[in-house]
Amino acid sequence: EVQLVESGGGLVQAGGSLRLSCAASGFTYDEYAIGWFRQAPGKEREGVSCITSSDGSPYYADSVKGRFTISSDNAKNTVYLQMNSLKPEDTAVYYCTADSAAWGCEPYEYDYWGQGTEVTVST
Repeated sequence: EVQLVESGGGLVQAGGSLRLSCAASGFTYDEYAIGWFRQAPGKEREGVSCITSSDGSPYYADSVKGRFTISSDNAKNTVYLQMNSLKPEDTAVYYCTADSAAWGCEPYEYDYWGQGTEVTVST
């Protein structure tokens, strides 16, 4: 059974940093496409960063390029999202995802989702 468990969210001031973690079980990250998505109140879920192949470059949404970095530790079967220079508009619930066949960073491509971790960026 595939399970994804996020952690690391919280309240941070604008300009600060957070690192989100997603521990996986039931599969190995190097065999799956992985991603981070977020959903702000009243908005649709959007792709933040995704990796679809072991030799591919990560995708980043324009709004987070240069500030967020996705990485994985295959030995720990954990994926991370390092978020720097946070802005109030980054406030959202962040979800990690995985799928064996995803090719991009759209929500409909991913079958497995964590429960989400809330990030709040204050001014």
